Amino acid sequence: MPSKLDLRMDAALAGLTGPGAPFGLGSVAAGGVDLPFITGVPQTLPPYFAHYCATHADLPFLVAGPERLTFAEVYAVAQGVAKGLIAQHQVTPGDRIGIAMRNSPSWIALYMGIVMAGGVATLLNGWWQSEELATAVAEVECRLVFADPPRAKRLAEIDGLDVAVVTIDDVQPLGSALAALAGPTDVALPTIAPEDPATILFTSGSTGQSKGAISNHRAVTQGVFNYLAQALVMLGITTADGNPPVGQPATLLNVPLFHVTAEVPVFLQSFAMGRKLVLMPKWDAEEAMRLIQAEKVSYFVGVPLMSFEILTHPKRGDYDLSSVTDFAAGGAPRPVEHVRRIADEMGGPKPLLGYGLTETNGVAAGISGTITLPSPIQPGALRHRWSISRSLMARASRSRRASAARSAFARSATSPNITGGPTPPPPPSPPIVTF
Repeated sequence: MPSKLDLRMDAALAGLTGPGAPFGLGSVAAGGVDLPFITGVPQTLPPYFAHYCATHADLPFLVAGPERLTFAEVYAVAQGVAKGLIAQHQVTPGDRIGIAMRNSPSWIALYMGIVMAGGVATLLNGWWQSEELATAVAEVECRLVFADPPRAKRLAEIDGLDVAVVTIDDVQPLGSALAALAGPTDVALPTIAPEDPATILFTSGSTGQSKGAISNHRAVTQGVFNYLAQALVMLGITTADGNPPVGQPATLLNVPLFHVTAEVPVFLQSFAMGRKLVLMPKWDAEEAMRLIQAEKVSYFVGVPLMSFEILTHPKRGDYDLSSVTDFAAGGAPRPVEHVRRIADEMGGPKPLLGYGLTETNGVAAGISGTITLPSPIQPGALRHRWSISRSLMARASRSRRASAARSAFARSATSPNITGGPTPPPPPSPPIVTF
């Protein structure tokens, strides 16, 4: 039986996706099936970046050690990279360009530049050793790989590697690290279609060898706006309850960008939200608490062990963590006692748990808020799910009870290799989201 929160979320989502609403729905053909999708938003990544970087131009976007960069500054570097890829490396649309680097501003600007140039951002696992990197690069046929010094060394140890590797000194400030890649200002960037390939991410390999999953631009952007719809629904509810957000949202980027969690709901969603990303090159619980306090981090996500290390750290009381409204987790079950202790001991942040797939750009199921507390359960057996997630689960079980609005998000073009259908005209002004 739906809870009161279920009903409030359903009503909010229906209002968000109804005719003339910011996330109004259309239809796109894929594999002989008409699927609903969100129409009034950018359908490819280049205009998504351009619009929201202009909207939030002067807001801080990236914090990495002493370096602080605005949305406008990062976009300018990424645009130079895109032009340089075309002028210097003769990148053409569809070329698969690898990134083998730890989290850094350089990683983010390279990703943006690659897709703006029409390339396919191929996110190589930074933990892989030479043999694994060789297998992945060969499987997806990378034309070029950008690597930080440790990953460049591993690539250099591969016998017979016939892919060009460009080493990026990512400990340098962004402008210096990528200065050599900047192209002439008069280089024209290609027009990208929603059906054009955008990214390749590698699956976990839990059932065998890791495989590359390719997504087109519509798949990625629809995944982003699925997450954004969830955020807007909950934002409306918490605001109505007298708890509106205060100040610029900020999240700790403590999970690797080559993983779908960091790529879509954390990194890419932050453009629309005007959210600040505070980068951690390596996990350390006390350093995380220091950064949360210093940067007023409002959202935390990681594997359950990360938030558990914060929860149980002997110096937790030395840091002000009150800015965090949500402690989210994924990738593994979260113990019941862990959920209870977050609610009881952390001063109010909501425990969240999500389950998603690389192949769907992270969109799947989640459980959130006080409803987790009476009977904390895992997303595979949820008593309560996000409205978006309920329809996804319903579709998987062939249920006919999901509403049209909920089905739109769960069945929209968030999965890889969705092609065909009309290309919607670009909106004159995508939704401006205030958090």
